[in-house]
Amino acid sequence: MKEIKAYIKPHKLSKVTLALHEVDGLTGMSVVNVRGFGRGKAKNAPTRVVEELVDYIPHVKIEIVCLDEIADEIISVIQKTAFTGLKGDGKIYISEIIDAVRIQTGERGESAV
Repeated sequence: MKEIKAYIKPHKLSKVTLALHEVDGLTGMSVVNVRGFGRGKAKNAPTRVVEELVDYIPHVKIEIVCLDEIADEIISVIQKTAFTGLKGDGKIYISEIIDAVRIQTGERGESAV
């Protein structure tokens, strides 16, 4: 199993969601509004300690746990539909999931996803 975390521009969420609905075998996703900064902001950050950084950029974080067989398709769909060509389009991170538990039934592993 894989966990896919994608940080995308908020205005791309609907397009990405509609495209992900077309992926056969996708069991669901979670969406969280987040704020942060990337390399460009980190390079320009002052060298002294800053009490509060207020230059955060809004993004949406999509979290998906899926079977290995569909991970590449999901990543491709997100990359293609979230692309604007502008700086700060976002990032996709992929991690291995060692286990999952469905709370309602106690199922474990791939059947819990």
